[in-house]
Amino acid sequence: MKKSLVALAALAVAGIASAQSSVTLFGVVDATISGFSNKSEDRNAPTLESLANQTFVNRGTATTSQTVLRNSGYNSSRLGFRGTEDLGGGLAASFWLEGALNNDDGTGTAVGGGQNWQRRSTVSLSGNFGEIRLGRDYTPTFWNDNVFDPFGLNGVGANLISTANGYNNPGSVISQGGFTANTTYSRASNSIGYFLPPNLGGFYGQFMYAMNEKTSYDPGGLTPPGSAAVVNDPALLRVSGNERAGRYIGGRVGYANGPLDVALAYGESTVGSNFYAGTTDSLDTWNLGASYDFGVVKLFGEYSNAKLKRDASTVFVPTAADPFGFRQPSADGWLLGATVPVGPGLIRMSYSAVNYKNTGTYIDQVLGFRPDPKADKFALGYVHNLSKRTALYATVARVNNKEGSDLTLGGPAFVTTAAGATMTPKTSTGYDLGIRHSF
Repeated sequence: MKKSLVALAALAVAGIASAQSSVTLFGVVDATISGFSNKSEDRNAPTLESLANQTFVNRGTATTSQTVLRNSGYNSSRLGFRGTEDLGGGLAASFWLEGALNNDDGTGTAVGGGQNWQRRSTVSLSGNFGEIRLGRDYTPTFWNDNVFDPFGLNGVGANLISTANGYNNPGSVISQGGFTANTTYSRASNSIGYFLPPNLGGFYGQFMYAMNEKTSYDPGGLTPPGSAAVVNDPALLRVSGNERAGRYIGGRVGYANGPLDVALAYGESTVGSNFYAGTTDSLDTWNLGASYDFGVVKLFGEYSNAKLKRDASTVFVPTAADPFGFRQPSADGWLLGATVPVGPGLIRMSYSAVNYKNTGTYIDQVLGFRPDPKADKFALGYVHNLSKRTALYATVARVNNKEGSDLTLGGPAFVTTAAGATMTPKTSTGYDLGIRHSF
């Protein structure tokens, strides 16, 4: 009898412990048929092709196109585990492990083909003070680009603000501006994050510091040279291997009450360094976004500015691109969008634009030889919900490039030369037709 009572008590304790903690398996499987068409044109005046025949030629246009089956056209495909344990006294411990899925071909997302947790990998402690979160997580500045975009940064409809910051874009203009070097645009590893408690009358906030975990040397001359060492002047010009790159610090504060949501964010990402030259490069980003739900329509808006800065601790060395040290490549972007519920479905639309500054040489900038590259984009889509977990969707979008910008929706690169003629990127058109299932 006593043994039975002890067994029943043990089961009761186990039941209480189980009730105080939980683990959830969740995920999204999203597959889409996507098509891309990227057109470039010869904007030069007709050139003399044959002196004897007095014939002139212009190469016209050139188009690259591609049709693929891919994933994450509406929501990002993922697999995750999350859990929470009630520690009592208002405290709770939790974890979140989430990795991307390549369900279009069944391959893994990690080196070697296995699954990893590169989307989010955190452990946290929360209470009346808020939440302290450690690990890999979304950066504060990324949230505004995501939350205030009707397409949520997925598929061909994703806004140009994210593209300008180096998110999912192969454009060479962006590389010249330094934006694609930002590895902490969407997520940062090795981060310490703090979230305000949810009981502040609609106010919310997030702050993050991410370490680069690189080795520092004092004196700096002890830093091992990188692969691009300059033999003739190793004391000044050899590359140290970006010893400071990967650091991020930023924050986001906002207010959400009823149909209104507005938030301001700022972040600084260290994207490169050279100990020998005494320079540190950072991409500073700030953005302001808002949405308002009228019921029959929900409106979205955002403005963003990203600027590449260089901090030099040594005497400035003039270069052809920056003879006076004033060159700071930057990108201004903005978005206007809306969603309209229609029965079990949702119409999505957005117009976004980006304008680059100081991407050419200093002389180009002063004399106006190279106008600022710019691009705009229109996206339209429809989501039809078959249930709470399953949806069909379709999206079409088009990017118009101007003054040398070369942004794409994806797919193959633009043709840049044809029979010796320079081809300038013009438009990028694409579509998504897909299905999303969540669990």
